[in-house]
Amino acid sequence: MLSPIGVFDSGYGGLTVFKSIVAALPQYDYIYLGDNARAPYGNRSFETVHEYTLQCVEWFFEQGCELVIIACNTASAKALRTIQQQDLPGIAPEKRVLGVIRPTAEVIGNYSKTRHVGVLGTRGTVNSQSYLIEINKFFPDIKVEQLACPLWVPIVEYGEYNSEGTDFFVKKYLDQLLAADKDIDTILLACTHYPILMEKIKKYLPTGISVIAQGDIVAESLKDYLHRHPEMENRISKGGKLSFYTTDDPSDFSEHATLFFGRPVEAQHLHLQ
Repeated sequence: MLSPIGVFDSGYGGLTVFKSIVAALPQYDYIYLGDNARAPYGNRSFETVHEYTLQCVEWFFEQGCELVIIACNTASAKALRTIQQQDLPGIAPEKRVLGVIRPTAEVIGNYSKTRHVGVLGTRGTVNSQSYLIEINKFFPDIKVEQLACPLWVPIVEYGEYNSEGTDFFVKKYLDQLLAADKDIDTILLACTHYPILMEKIKKYLPTGISVIAQGDIVAESLKDYLHRHPEMENRISKGGKLSFYTTDDPSDFSEHATLFFGRPVEAQHLHLQ
């Protein structure tokens, strides 16, 4: 029986993380699920995000997954801790669910010389204060300035990421962030959609400011986790098989997913009650 690694996102964005994971660890089997029918998660309540995320995690477990990566900042911020501490002990104590916030928080301080870091994310991620809390655990000397960029996800999802109109909204949010703290030298893209806007983001930043996407960081963290937990690594099947599922239209998902994953994707439909 296959025992793939599950990778979950509310939609397409997690594919930017999944792309890095597969590049770093191609030997494993994987299942990717995008809950596109109920996306976006960014403006939903903690209770709703937890309900949706747990439902998808339980589906992964039914597919034989021993390990699930929540490749979504909003779901990691609003649901992960509750799933790890309250749900898993009762439904699957031997399985593990990991997120994208902690791995990023563990290393973000290594990029900043001024010790001033900007975090750009959805309203849900920013309002959760998760990055403030986690970064402070590892780098208490760092000042974190957060900003929600609610228009960036729909811009990407509607295929407008290369349009001239997008420049206005990219510059608008970056100007707001740097006006709040002129000493920022490192900006974290705390939403997996945002790397699609990387070229425009860099275009409107002063020289000397680094922009950090999460994909490679999460991939390296997963590699380290599996090295430190051979009992988990041994339970994961190794056939290099990739499967993609969406709760919405699979042909539409497959068409848009190529942008995020970097190669053609063929998705199947999943109906969740």
